[in-house]
Amino acid sequence: MNLLTVENISKSFGELSLFANISFGINKDQKIALIAKNGSGKTSILNILSGKDTADSGQINSRKGIRISFLEQEPDLNQNLSIEETIFASDNEVLKVIQNYEHALLNPEDEKAYQKAFEAMERYDAWDFETQYKQILFRLKLDDLNVKVGLLSGGQKKRLALANALINRPDLLVLDEPTNHLDLEMIEWLEQYFAKENMTLFMVTHDRYFLERVCNEIIELDNGQLYSYKGNYSYYLEKKEARLAQEAVEQHKSKILFKKELDWMRKQPKARTTKSKSRIDDFHTIKEKANQRRKEHEVQLEINMERMGSKIVELHKISKSYPNKPILDKFEYNFLKGERIGIIGKNGTGKSTFLNILTGATKPDSGKVVIGETIKFGYYTQKGITPKEGQKVIDVIREFGDYIPLMKGKQISAQQLLERFLFDRKKQYDYVEKLSGGERKRLYLCTVLIQNPNFLILDEPTNDLDIVTLNVLESFLLDFPGCLIVVSHDRYFMDKIVDHLFVFRGNAEIEDFPGNYSDYRTYEDSNIQESRALKEKNNETKNTKNTWKEEETGKKLSFLEQKEYKQLEKEIQKLETKKEELQNKFTDTSLSGDDIAKLSIELKEITNAIEEKTERWFELSMAMDD
Repeated sequence: MNLLTVENISKSFGELSLFANISFGINKDQKIALIAKNGSGKTSILNILSGKDTADSGQINSRKGIRISFLEQEPDLNQNLSIEETIFASDNEVLKVIQNYEHALLNPEDEKAYQKAFEAMERYDAWDFETQYKQILFRLKLDDLNVKVGLLSGGQKKRLALANALINRPDLLVLDEPTNHLDLEMIEWLEQYFAKENMTLFMVTHDRYFLERVCNEIIELDNGQLYSYKGNYSYYLEKKEARLAQEAVEQHKSKILFKKELDWMRKQPKARTTKSKSRIDDFHTIKEKANQRRKEHEVQLEINMERMGSKIVELHKISKSYPNKPILDKFEYNFLKGERIGIIGKNGTGKSTFLNILTGATKPDSGKVVIGETIKFGYYTQKGITPKEGQKVIDVIREFGDYIPLMKGKQISAQQLLERFLFDRKKQYDYVEKLSGGERKRLYLCTVLIQNPNFLILDEPTNDLDIVTLNVLESFLLDFPGCLIVVSHDRYFMDKIVDHLFVFRGNAEIEDFPGNYSDYRTYEDSNIQESRALKEKNNETKNTKNTWKEEETGKKLSFLEQKEYKQLEKEIQKLETKKEELQNKFTDTSLSGDDIAKLSIELKEITNAIEEKTERWFELSMAMDD
């Protein structure tokens, strides 16, 4: 069933044309993601779909009576309402029934009102709905329902807006970067929620694992053209590569044909017959195709890093706490050359505080931070860039110098550097306040990197960056020879660039885990399965009426199960070896972005196979131990 159709919409701001004459449809239960570069008009499309903005031309046709909810990056909420009042302020009829029932509970003397409210709860089957919406609020860490919206942080407001959208269960949910401001646990819960709920989604997100596990269609806006891929992110990568290869073949053919027609045109035939005129017209069409260039900008980051000495950074018994909230307790660590550490943990466990202590922005309560003489930090914070009024893009860069040193004694100008960061010459003279959120992040990232750090710290660098820019950043970080610390909720990003993790578990507990995020999840899941199996074993009640023979028969594996158990051990060992070989391939500096994407997909498939076979191995193992 079609819910909404977009027909030939266009949008411009002054001379800047974002997109023109694009069309697509949204059907019930589809989960669609829109992929495009920053500044291509993704948010404008979301605003037009949700009714917050209008297209310059074209139209949106929606099914009569459908409800559309829009989760914005900066939600517009009533600051004077509490969390609970915000939830109940919607026009959802079931929520109003629940609200009336809760009011009736506060006045038990009014039996008539209570009976009426109780009957309404029964009629609308609101009991399950009440349980569900409270579970959503709990999962999104919105436990205190009486807190005023005005007192919430930006992240809490985004989570409240998300909870509101999920609870209201619209016919179409439009999402702008839904995983921003969610910790990893929340993101994985949201993935599972969307997977099991029959909801129609249209979203923009940079989270590639989220795209992989939630979406069943990808729409890409590329150089003004719209391409549709009926599958998840892996399918999109595969089919896009095939499309680009086909385009390259067609362009090559067009060039050959153009050369042939050019020879004919140079002969300048005197007789301008209808046939020759038609051929001249065709020539101009062929010329346009042959000269067409994809507006791709491959960033080649060759910034010369300052040499590191033998001493990097040493943390000696660092402690830090806030009232009723310990962050670090005598934490010790010595950083080594070329270390690549990812930091994960729930919101509020002290990740940003740790980075601020490391860079000297926050003082520890006790302990000492020793920084080597040659260390130069580059710190990308969540605050982003703060431009001066009337400042242009080029001016922001020139504050750091007109030329940037590169490897092998080379240098490039500030203008050339900006071009490498996807800002063309015209864009460089735009005012910074005109840039999109993602473009500002890209500019800020550029200002951090050009300062030539040898110890790079990135606090949530992937928020608001498009997938194209993420691939560029990942390519740079894979080549970066210095120390690297990354705090990110982007699991795909973390899997590609870090070697081990600091897991912030809260209450000053920090675990050093030797692997990337997928390795960590595999380890955690196996622990959960082991604990569950052990609990089941301890809770088993043996039937005393069974004979000793019956009990023994129940413990033994069958012949086929024993054979399967031994086979699984061999298969898991082979897969682990293959996984290690694949991980080693990532160190190849000649790999293209597409090669890395293919390897990532293959690595994911092998990791999933290991998890599945290990789980079965544990089942058989526990049966042998019983």
